Amino acid sequence: MELVNQHTKWIMEGCKERARAAGLRFEQETLEYIVTNRDLIELTPKYMIPTLYDYWVHDVEVLKEKGRYELYPNNPYETVINTRPAISYYNDNNPDWLNVMIFYHVLAHIDFFQNNLFFQHTWDDDFCGRALSDKRTIARLRNEKGRWADYVIEFSRSLDNLVGYYAALSRKDRPPATLPSKRLDYYFDIFLQSIKRVKISEYLREIDHYNDIRQRYGESADQIFFSEVNNQYPEFEAFFNKSLKGSPLNRLDPVQYILEHSEFLNREENRWMKLIVQIVRDTSLFFQPQIRTKIMNEGWASFWHEKLFLSDDRIRGHEVDFALVNAKVTSLPRVGLNPYALGMRLFAYIEEMADRGCYDWTFDRLSDDLERSRFDRSTGKGREAIFDVRKYLNDFQFITRYVDQAFVDRHRLFVVEERLDEQRMVWQYIVKSRKAEDYRQMVIDSLYHPPCIEIPPEKQERNILYLDHRFEGKQLVTEFIPSVLIGVSYLWGGPVKLETSEWLTDEPIMTFSGMGVPEEGAAPPAKWKRVLYTMTDRKLTKTVLR
Repeated sequence: MELVNQHTKWIMEGCKERARAAGLRFEQETLEYIVTNRDLIELTPKYMIPTLYDYWVHDVEVLKEKGRYELYPNNPYETVINTRPAISYYNDNNPDWLNVMIFYHVLAHIDFFQNNLFFQHTWDDDFCGRALSDKRTIARLRNEKGRWADYVIEFSRSLDNLVGYYAALSRKDRPPATLPSKRLDYYFDIFLQSIKRVKISEYLREIDHYNDIRQRYGESADQIFFSEVNNQYPEFEAFFNKSLKGSPLNRLDPVQYILEHSEFLNREENRWMKLIVQIVRDTSLFFQPQIRTKIMNEGWASFWHEKLFLSDDRIRGHEVDFALVNAKVTSLPRVGLNPYALGMRLFAYIEEMADRGCYDWTFDRLSDDLERSRFDRSTGKGREAIFDVRKYLNDFQFITRYVDQAFVDRHRLFVVEERLDEQRMVWQYIVKSRKAEDYRQMVIDSLYHPPCIEIPPEKQERNILYLDHRFEGKQLVTEFIPSVLIGVSYLWGGPVKLETSEWLTDEPIMTFSGMGVPEEGAAPPAKWKRVLYTMTDRKLTKTVLR
């Protein structure tokens, strides 16, 4: 591994000038390294951070990727790391024209990392350096504690998708809490969501209502708003006052709660375990925005590498070569999902629609397809619109807001259903739906969405950790529950209870024949039921609550 030569660095600096002229914003300092194809294969499974702590899962991923590479040799083009300064890796056999394309792609990634608000908690960190320090810490603990260090990593990683990512974002630039802000936070974050459990549509209407009052009445908005709240929910003030006497307002995620309240971890002889748990949690927090913006990030980079490459005079004569490489990256598959292709086309669609002024109530009122296709106010706001999207949204908001029927029809997108032809014993793929709502839901179902696990104070017992799964229509993977609860029970140092929802049937009704022989009746229909798992002394029991 070595830095790129001066000729290649000069190409990169030229790409930076053109990218900035087009509107991309990023820090000037970047590091570019030349590596082999196999080096890139090894970097990718380690989440693109070569200094990440050593762990057996990372090695398994490397071996898996090497095996795949031997079966299907390919040319991985680049890897870029969200650090300060940004670090990127390139193949050692890339020609100059290909480096121009890849540099534009990487610079768009860096622009996304350094301007999308879902990454703001990573802006002040040199994660590569911090990861190296963490790696040395874990190596030292391995030498001192042996295999127990790996046990703690294993148990911590079973919970690393439950870190409070949005709570970390909300605390990033929030001013010190005052009583009015505590009341507002409690109303929207706890009262409506956990106590009243209102529908999402009602919750969003309440936010819009507060913003409207805030705009009209300024500093008096909170007083007016909460007078309305008290009329609608007379019990609100009692709940809020009780919360002030109890635990702090900001809720802890399960990993934080265990770190702060586990008597086992806080014993003097076990404090070394807290270092490992904290490292795993911090690492997970760093990568949360990348998981949640995969389609946008890759789409943004693909959108800009195409736009900037084709206008670059340094690549004349290589347009056909570019078309071949670009098609491999951004082709839209008939079956499956390509985040590069979907994100790139959606950004182009948003730019065009904003240029025409279609994101306006006048356009929304049109019902005639011909009028909608001819609508064009030539606002020139398309570029501004996509930069706003890049700054403020994540994948869920991006897909929910902008994948409409016109976009689906333009690119002939559809939802595929897989069926088994039992006569021929082959799988058949049929077009199930061409509706935008169905395609949108298919993409949303593919997005990363970890379960919401809360720790209700009123259900906690001495030395027993009670975890409450807020059910959102998708049950937990039951085969993982025993191993996860064993790990949590170890870190907690006592019994653990997990309340969740599962799709279950009641016991079948028993009937008796004329001779008194019992016969099993028809099974009742399945329905969602709350169940309670209890892990005590490495033994798991399950109880149906309701």
